[in-house]
Amino acid sequence: MNPFKAIVIKEQQGEIVYGVEQIDEQQLSHGDVLVKVAYSSINYKDMLAVQKKGGVIRDYPMIPGIDFSGTIVHTGDSRFQEGQEVIVTGFEMGMSHTGGFAEYARVPAEWIVPLPEGLSLKDAMVFGTAGFTAALSIQALERHGMDPKNNPSLLVTGSTGGVGSLALQILSKIGYTNITALVRKDRQVDVAKSLGAGQVIFPDDLGELKKPLSKQKFDYVLDTVGGDVASVIIPQISYGGSMSMCGNAAGLQLTTTVLPFILRGVNLLGIDSVNVPIEKRGEIWDKMSSDWNITQTALTDEISLDQVPETIEAIKNGEHLGRTIVKCQEN
Repeated sequence: MNPFKAIVIKEQQGEIVYGVEQIDEQQLSHGDVLVKVAYSSINYKDMLAVQKKGGVIRDYPMIPGIDFSGTIVHTGDSRFQEGQEVIVTGFEMGMSHTGGFAEYARVPAEWIVPLPEGLSLKDAMVFGTAGFTAALSIQALERHGMDPKNNPSLLVTGSTGGVGSLALQILSKIGYTNITALVRKDRQVDVAKSLGAGQVIFPDDLGELKKPLSKQKFDYVLDTVGGDVASVIIPQISYGGSMSMCGNAAGLQLTTTVLPFILRGVNLLGIDSVNVPIEKRGEIWDKMSSDWNITQTALTDEISLDQVPETIEAIKNGEHLGRTIVKCQEN
């Protein structure tokens, strides 16, 4: 195989540097299946991956990118065929195993999900890890009683980011109408409303964490940011309600008491999209390819590998909206 393009992160004299390089197949991590990558996507974790002490990359050099879609070039596993279109998200991708920000990727067969009918390779990365996480969050909340028939009061935090923006659209599409979006900046208000939010609030509207229990405002919360934001919301969840949690952009610490859980029966639902068993992934992707498919209206931007650093900087500075997908092939 001829050399091909990839973004490579290196540690040089104690600093982290990264950019597009020409590499060869021998620089890819081991795996049963070689895939020609069509698209990847940029997620919050990818931004952390290029930061010093970001807590994502374990060894250098490394190709980042925690997801991709593409076409199998070679397989050593009989479950797959050359020419088959596939998706890979999570596991060790872009962390300890070379990831999706490259023209080719090699992965274990156990990480691969066949592209479901109803999605193109591009659509798959419009969802990507963010959409997979949003769908897992909605599934968890519905398993704990959230149902559009009951017109519950919902809150989505980080509502114009990757996970939040897709969650708003999926919720709206499947019949939820009483949705509040939490935003941080004025320019995000109209964006959140266009994605399906009926009401938009700012962190200051939530008040401060003064009491272990506050007025019950939200039946269900899809939280993408954690930290102090989540801490303030928990005492405001209605009796028997639930909060899903999938992110830490607002911090790692959670300040709460046992009272919302033992006096109101609140459920806190942790969402992991990295190590979901492969046999459970198909169910989620089938939903996203059919009833939950919002790819044609998602807030999406498409860039090349060379433009990845610019987008990562926007995420770091809190200036990024929606989803950015990376077209990994020049032709």
